[in-house]
Amino acid sequence: MSDLNDAVTAGVMAGEQSHDELLESIVAVARAFFGARAASITLLDERSNELVFEAVSGEGSDTLKGTRFPADSGVAGFVATAGQTLILEDVDADPRFARDVAEGTGYVPKALIASPLLRGDRVLGVLSVLDRHDEEPFGLEEMDLLELFADQAAVALDVVQAARAARRALERTGEMESLSRLVENLSAGDEYKQAAGLRLIEALADLLDQ
Repeated sequence: MSDLNDAVTAGVMAGEQSHDELLESIVAVARAFFGARAASITLLDERSNELVFEAVSGEGSDTLKGTRFPADSGVAGFVATAGQTLILEDVDADPRFARDVAEGTGYVPKALIASPLLRGDRVLGVLSVLDRHDEEPFGLEEMDLLELFADQAAVALDVVQAARAARRALERTGEMESLSRLVENLSAGDEYKQAAGLRLIEALADLLDQ
């Protein structure tokens, strides 16, 4: 798991470019770790109630990023709604699999495993791994591992998204330099300080958005 830890650490408290690099690193590591044909992260857009492909490794990496679909559609929609990991050994045999959505992405898997990105009661998105090269089925061990991936990814993503929201708010007030100093100090702090700082950033973003 050290590769994932490195990928997560590199992206925390980062800007737009590093936010994308964080997500790309997570899906690349997940795909390699599971020996899969593809891995993806779809993030929940609460305003439109859609899931958006934000990072893709392997099949579909050239075309899927930015693609949207209803948040209650397909396996990813089920995982996001239920907030639980799902394994499908034969996607065509499961009614939760939306073939039309998969065909719209240009890649139809045979098997997959998907886990929600959770922070408390909030669902940030879904991490999916599709079709192992050795065609071995996904099992309970893979489920536990993917959930570990998803937990760490969600922690980093939550911090980055909060920083992005505060950054956008402060850019409107001309206080970007102050945020930069705050983020730099937080990134060097311990876990307690980072958690407290995250709450401060979120509160500030909410205040400035009013």
